[in-house]
Amino acid sequence: MGFLASIFTWWNGATFGTRRFTKRHGKSVGKDPAGNAYYQGGVDVYGKPRRWVIYAGSNDASVVPPEWHAWLHGQLADVPDAVLPPARPWQKPYDMNVTGTNRAYRPAGALEAGGKRAAATGDYEAWSPDAA
Repeated sequence: MGFLASIFTWWNGATFGTRRFTKRHGKSVGKDPAGNAYYQGGVDVYGKPRRWVIYAGSNDASVVPPEWHAWLHGQLADVPDAVLPPARPWQKPYDMNVTGTNRAYRPAGALEAGGKRAAATGDYEAWSPDAA
């Protein structure tokens, strides 16, 4: 990313000002499996710790896992690894919202999936207002 883009475009990642603020005022508290870095520093107007995330890629809030979302919003007093129990074997790892990407679900018959639907099986009878 070019210097001017880092100053003016927030959607491609953290801007120059955010990175400078983070270096000056932030203390790194951890990273998630997606590579997002989490910081804490100072207090807000209510006296609560100020917390924020620097995204590994584009700024998309759906890449923040639920446990880190809870930490960002003050629902956890400490980082998730320290206060939450380990994941159960039956739990799936978190995955971001894939709507609008190539990984999005496309049912049979969708234009993106080839547009071919299964033939009707004959078990459907259309409703008619004259039928009893």
